[in-house]
Amino acid sequence: MSHLLEVDHLSVRFRERPVVSNLSFAIDSGEVLGLVGESGSGKSVTSLAILRLLDAAASIEGSIRFAGTDLPSLSPREMRGLRGRKIAMIFQEPMTALNPVMTIGRQIAEAIETHQPGLKRRQVRDALIEALHAVAIPEPERRLRDYPHQFSGGQRQRILIAMALVNRPQLLIADEPTTALDVTVQAQILSLLKDLQRQFGLALLFISHDLAVVAQIASRVAVMRHGVLLESGTRDQIFFHPGHAYTRSLLGAAPTLTIDRSQPLAALPAAETSASDPLVEEAPGHWVRVSR
Repeated sequence: MSHLLEVDHLSVRFRERPVVSNLSFAIDSGEVLGLVGESGSGKSVTSLAILRLLDAAASIEGSIRFAGTDLPSLSPREMRGLRGRKIAMIFQEPMTALNPVMTIGRQIAEAIETHQPGLKRRQVRDALIEALHAVAIPEPERRLRDYPHQFSGGQRQRILIAMALVNRPQLLIADEPTTALDVTVQAQILSLLKDLQRQFGLALLFISHDLAVVAQIASRVAVMRHGVLLESGTRDQIFFHPGHAYTRSLLGAAPTLTIDRSQPLAALPAAETSASDPLVEEAPGHWVRVSR
């Protein structure tokens, strides 16, 4: 059975600087893959490469297939038809991702009209109200003419989710969707994403540096560092039986209520593993990159 998204031996360079090296993973319909790693590990670049949103300075090698279609081979027009319709993305920073001089109703309506140009004005309005209801924005009919600054950070993130889901995509890429939010709002957004993912049967690529957040939403987890995939497996395999030293250090560096506070948190090891080192299957579905 083919996967919904297949990334095979993806490498991204900015001029001579490698940013992602020989990265492979797959996502099935209805599955949530958590892509984790520290800042600068290549997570966001990977998501932008999938959507072909990197600038001309980037060179890409490898294969990216979505529903059997080779994305790098599509024309710009074909890619625009797929982007936002079949694959949608929630970008970082809800405070700045929305256009400050456009009402939120107009911004969501643009997303609908771009991919469903045959809809009448009333149908567009009904669709955007339904989308705002789905993400629990109160009184959406009244707030369609409000501007982004009139909403809280958590509400703006909900609006971005509504905009991403309004065309019912098959794959949603969420790039650090809770980073700028406080803990209470963060929990609300995670709960909302889980509910919407189950409701619409979405495949979800959830990108984060926060292991605690990923543990709440992902069914499988892939760990990156310096553009290299170091380990991948089910959530339980990664969190309870980590095979790579870097994964163990990430887990050990996260404070919990049960840690010995008299001892320092784990330090991250120096980078020793490279993309040329082999991935070894330590258990069914649990892959670990082993230094030669």
